[in-house]
Amino acid sequence: MENRSEAEASPYKSLVAAVSYGIASMAMVFINKAILMQYGHSMTLLTLQQLATALLIHFGRQMGYTRSRGVDMQTAKKLLPVSLFFALASLKGVNIPMYIAIKRLTPLAVLIAGFSSGKGKPTTQVTLSVLLIAAGVIIAALGDFSFDLWGYGMALTSVFFQTMYLVLVERSGAEDGLSSIEIMFYNSFLSLPFLIFLIIATGEFPYSLALLFAKSNSLSFLVILVISLVMGIVLNFTMFLCTIVNSALTTTIVGVLKGVGSTTLGFVVLGGVEVHALNVTGLVINTTGGVWYSYAKYQQKMSKPPRHVSDVEAHHK
Repeated sequence: MENRSEAEASPYKSLVAAVSYGIASMAMVFINKAILMQYGHSMTLLTLQQLATALLIHFGRQMGYTRSRGVDMQTAKKLLPVSLFFALASLKGVNIPMYIAIKRLTPLAVLIAGFSSGKGKPTTQVTLSVLLIAAGVIIAALGDFSFDLWGYGMALTSVFFQTMYLVLVERSGAEDGLSSIEIMFYNSFLSLPFLIFLIIATGEFPYSLALLFAKSNSLSFLVILVISLVMGIVLNFTMFLCTIVNSALTTTIVGVLKGVGSTTLGFVVLGGVEVHALNVTGLVINTTGGVWYSYAKYQQKMSKPPRHVSDVEAHHK
């Protein structure tokens, strides 16, 4: 069974997958802010999103809306590490500038991990553009001179988990011929035990559940909750699609550019935020690196001879 690898997908499909993930990711920022203002238990929300995803895909398959394959135990065992890293990467760190900055170094970590795992040496333009993005991240954070060992440790750990998670997703799509819907289904139900353990270990449960029932009488809260669950499913689907059609590296680049966009929007819309020259310089370098990376990948796609391949996503729908 063939799958669309990074080399096989057309430039148009690759662009649509990346833009879709970027839009969904940006939208989720604002939806999360809305829901977390009323319900501050993010791990419990993520658990509900994963449960809703698993049920939706399961019943969709039962009713014939999707042709994704049923559960295979061998595949489930292979994807278990993906779900573990997904759950661990979802742990929230401290909210300090350097934590956010280090998290945005994930593209560099993915680039190194891909090269180390034998994926092959990236092109010079791709390497330089990722290094430029990393430089922009560091410059933007230079204004924060506070040292927080715990914060740095949490950030580096989160980068590791996120890197392993995306690299494994990319490998599962390429080697196992799994569609984005199938990977999303396995990830959703396999991650549930880890997420339930984490909401108990972090102290969210059982208070988060009691608060959820208490707020269920509010129609406005239920509407926001449903929108959050739906957008969580959309975000996961577009992220898996972008990772399979493009690569883990492209997905992290889109994530960084989304962060730049949300930060810039925060400066403009929210106001009252002190803007330093280093912040602006870093954001400009970030954006330049992202545009350069996009151009380099477009050139790479266009330089490959066209070839006809089966569309796994279409086959499984």
